[in-house]
Amino acid sequence: MSEPELSYQICSRCVMDTSDPAITFNEQGHCNHCTEFIEKRAHFSYKGEESDQALENLIQQIKVQGKGKEFDCIVGLSGGVDSSYTAWKAKQLGLRVLGVHMDNGWNSIEANQNIRNLASKLQIEYECVVLDWIQRAFLKASVPEADTPTDIAILSVLHRIAAKHGVKYILSGGNFATEGILPKHWHYNAKDLRYFSHICKSFGSVRLKSFPTFGFIRETYYKIFKGLRMIYFLNYVPFDKNESITLLKRELDWQDYGGKHYESKYTGFIQAFYLFNKFNIDYRRATYSSQICAGAVDRMEAIEGLKLQPYNNERVEQEIKYIAKKLDFSEAEFKEILALAPHWYSDYPNDEAKLNFIYNLYRKLFKKEKLASF
Repeated sequence: MSEPELSYQICSRCVMDTSDPAITFNEQGHCNHCTEFIEKRAHFSYKGEESDQALENLIQQIKVQGKGKEFDCIVGLSGGVDSSYTAWKAKQLGLRVLGVHMDNGWNSIEANQNIRNLASKLQIEYECVVLDWIQRAFLKASVPEADTPTDIAILSVLHRIAAKHGVKYILSGGNFATEGILPKHWHYNAKDLRYFSHICKSFGSVRLKSFPTFGFIRETYYKIFKGLRMIYFLNYVPFDKNESITLLKRELDWQDYGGKHYESKYTGFIQAFYLFNKFNIDYRRATYSSQICAGAVDRMEAIEGLKLQPYNNERVEQEIKYIAKKLDFSEAEFKEILALAPHWYSDYPNDEAKLNFIYNLYRKLFKKEKLASF
């Protein structure tokens, strides 16, 4: 079913607006996203000595679990800021890190060089897994989750390699302060295999048996029976992205790749152009809103930033040619796909209700693990 039309409204506290069709506002004009962020931020954000002690305890736990093994923890490496800083910080704290890079064929030159520099200068071993392409199916389904195959494959690969090496901790570069707001309608749950499988079977041709999926059963196996934990590591430290970039450039010869998530050419195109033009989704709203609530960005500054187009017209034309060729579309066919009417996850079979129940139950059972992720 199509999403209902809403009269335009923007939050009076952050910059989220009715481009999220499920957004709600209270009497003060504050949206549900920033309200939830502020209510939960106290549990997740860096809190000085308390967080320092929690980090020290975590490092000790990781080292105890890693005793007698080759590695203490796994860190996924994309060549981006967050994962690079996570690896650097973990190494500084004395952890034996195994880096894992999932090559989906879209890495920028700068991101690849960042990974090589990081592995060399920090003396980190890393494994690389090459991914089959099934992005065609999600593009043809005309849904926002055009990059979902990569998201779900990363989770699957990280857990599989951790289990192979007997490692109990996966350190994620995700963090609440800069990524705490992301509407479900902008990016639906990558772990919903009913939705994922339907898209692949209806619009694609790649056999799912060869693709690293990560649904509830597999996640339960790794988390409950193997005891693996994914930790949002940057929630434990006073993480500032600009300062981190300066440090990474100085310490690791880190190179900028030209925009948020442009370490992957495909992800950068999807977030800057595809989502913006087809779904009126501007990912900068979520980032700015998180930063506003965290006190890192002024709201008026964010509003001015949003007036600028999120992509470069000349660059987009080059990217359309490049992506069409790599995905075996003609340029005309790819442009027709980009122009298809938008659909949402709710237009296709999914297990949203069942998964919400399962994950809510898990959070109640493991409510003390506030900085871990299931």
